[in-house]
Amino acid sequence: MNPHKSKSARSVTAIALMLAAASTAQAVAAEADTMTEDAAASATASLDGDANAGKRVFVKCMACHTVQEGRHRVGPSLYGIVGRTAGTIEGFNYSDANKNSEAVWTPEVLFTYLEDPMAFMPGTRMIFAGLPSEKERADLIAYLQSVSE
Repeated sequence: MNPHKSKSARSVTAIALMLAAASTAQAVAAEADTMTEDAAASATASLDGDANAGKRVFVKCMACHTVQEGRHRVGPSLYGIVGRTAGTIEGFNYSDANKNSEAVWTPEVLFTYLEDPMAFMPGTRMIFAGLPSEKERADLIAYLQSVSE
């Protein structure tokens, strides 16, 4: 700020800058909401998975996860994951990112998460590059739903 401006002029300038920043933040948040809605719509269109094919995809997950209720490995059991809130299995030591995410593992959220878990949830302990294939993600979700019924 210009040191030669009066104190009230500097205050007005500071308030204007704060208002501009707040307006920008609101615009960014609105754009993020739109992007999230678009991603969910795209995911919903792609969620016609094959549980049998998903069982083959799950082989990529088996080093860290099981689908047996209450049986954990490095990662938690994925039994009943669809519809569950992230980080809520009693007794499992989740990362703070996972515990505090408030994510609900709907098929649409899982579809997005499984593409790139570390980008979706920065700070997660899940060190997995993700599944770039929409078909594999949809198949895996169908499998996870089928073993939890």
